[in-house]
Amino acid sequence: MSTMTVRGIDEKTAEALKEKAEREGSSVNALTLRLLRQSLGLEKRKRSLTYSDLDHLAGTWSREDAAEFEQNTAVFERVDEEMWK
Repeated sequence: MSTMTVRGIDEKTAEALKEKAEREGSSVNALTLRLLRQSLGLEKRKRSLTYSDLDHLAGTWSREDAAEFEQNTAVFERVDEEMWK
């Protein structure tokens, strides 16, 4: 296994690496190695994305809101048998 030093990393890139490593719970070194392997085609990228932009809405509906939603979307549960012939 080789050891390499990368010089000339600007502050913006260094900060982005540190933040991404912290978000992923890994070290900057492990993240850098993974990104290098991926960019060289030696490791496939994981395709799972996690979205949290609607998390603040989770659990905010009342029972009445849920019932109204179910009533108003019930039409989408019907299957048009003629279309499937």
